[in-house]
Amino acid sequence: METTTFEIDADRYARCINASKRIRWDIDEDVIRGREFDFSQKFLPDGLSLVNELTFLADAEKRLLSQIQGRTYANIFGLVERFINAKVLEVSREHWLGDQTALEALIRFSDEELKHQELFRRVEELAARHMPAGYVCAADANDVAAAVLSKSTWAVLGLTCHIELFTQQHYRQSIDGDDEVSPLFRDVFLYHWKEESQHAIIDELEWRREHASLNAEQRDHAVDDLIELVAAIDGILQAQAEADVKYFCLNCDQPFTEDEISKLRSAMLKAYRWQYIITGVQDPRFTGILAELTTDAQMERIGAALSPIIQ
Repeated sequence: METTTFEIDADRYARCINASKRIRWDIDEDVIRGREFDFSQKFLPDGLSLVNELTFLADAEKRLLSQIQGRTYANIFGLVERFINAKVLEVSREHWLGDQTALEALIRFSDEELKHQELFRRVEELAARHMPAGYVCAADANDVAAAVLSKSTWAVLGLTCHIELFTQQHYRQSIDGDDEVSPLFRDVFLYHWKEESQHAIIDELEWRREHASLNAEQRDHAVDDLIELVAAIDGILQAQAEADVKYFCLNCDQPFTEDEISKLRSAMLKAYRWQYIITGVQDPRFTGILAELTTDAQMERIGAALSPIIQ
């Protein structure tokens, strides 16, 4: 299969621009508004934290675990948006002397991603102000970005599309309307979701444009890159799950047995894989795009790589 001709859909880029202008928000005036997190409430809903699977935990311990996971949730979004913004700026080059509507959409995308990184830094500051010392973010954002950006653009755009689609699913299906979640935490992801809705559209457009520029051999190599990126994300999740279980155990009033600690480790990793990998690869919109851009044999390779994670 040779490269194919790709026609820029200027109307879809234009709609993203119009939406960006309409929903534009400010971190202090619209989101934080001088508030602190309410630590009498959860940060993540049970559908994302999966804390109810840990039946030996008391309600207060489940709440603490959801707050630790929520802190990590925000930090990992801040981490991935480092490489997303770098890639968006890189692909915008393809439009410098071309369609200026597409260029404006990507520049707005980049500006909003920088704002999101600042928002998540603020979330970490607010969490650290009231949570015990000792929390660890297991991965460095710049190191992760450098590793991700060493892979093909097709793979990075595919991973980005996956991430920005599951953020919408998480907000709509789990966070929105959950009265047990801290109001400030819920608002952080309400406003994040508003802009990510446009970003996911641009991700798809740019992923398809990149796909059209590749030949069959390059596309096959890109699939391998995407598989490697998912494995790398899983490695980050394993390290963070281990760090978060240690932090949780240090800050609980009662000691846990070795069996309970083992269950905590398994449940934390299961929750993180659910949040950052499985909900994305099961999203119908993502799976539909991926199926269009891959062969049956490539989809089988992807499925085989994901199987141990999903199980």
